[in-house]
Amino acid sequence: MFNIVLHEPRIPGNVGTIGRLAFALNCKLHLIKPYGFGDITEKQVRRAGLDYWYDLEVYEYENIEEFWQKNPLSNRHFFATTKTKKVYFDQEFKEGDYFYFGREDAGLPESLLTKNEKGCITIPMTNEARSLNLANSVSIVAYEALRQNFKAFK
Repeated sequence: MFNIVLHEPRIPGNVGTIGRLAFALNCKLHLIKPYGFGDITEKQVRRAGLDYWYDLEVYEYENIEEFWQKNPLSNRHFFATTKTKKVYFDQEFKEGDYFYFGREDAGLPESLLTKNEKGCITIPMTNEARSLNLANSVSIVAYEALRQNFKAFK
C-alpha cells in the first residue's frame, strides 16, 4: 500500500507502535539507522508492536544513502516537517508513496528537507505546539493516504 520511512528513530515504543500501524494498513516500514536504542528486537519495540511485529514487512538500512539506492527518490516521496506551510491534506497521495518522518528530538535533517522541498508536508496545529508525537504523526498522514485511496483497496 504505502511506505513509512523512519529516519533515525529514538524511542523504541514509537517504532513498535508505528510497526503495528504499518501492519494494520499493509504498509512497508523502512528504518534508517542509527537508532536511539539498541536494535529493533528490543523488548519495548516488541511490546508496542504486539504479535503483529513478526508479520510486518520491515526493512533496515545503515543510512539514507543505502535506502535511496534501494528506493530511488522521486516525486512520490513526502517529508513530514514543521518547516513548511504545505499541509498534508492538500497533497494527493497514491499507492506506493513514501512518507518520511524524522527523529523525535530533531525531526528530519535540514539538508534532507532543503534537497526535497517540493515533497515537504506538514500537519497543521492551531496553537504554539512545537510538534506532535512521532507515532501520532505517522498515523495522521497514513490514514489520510488511506482515506484518499480507500476504494482502490476494498
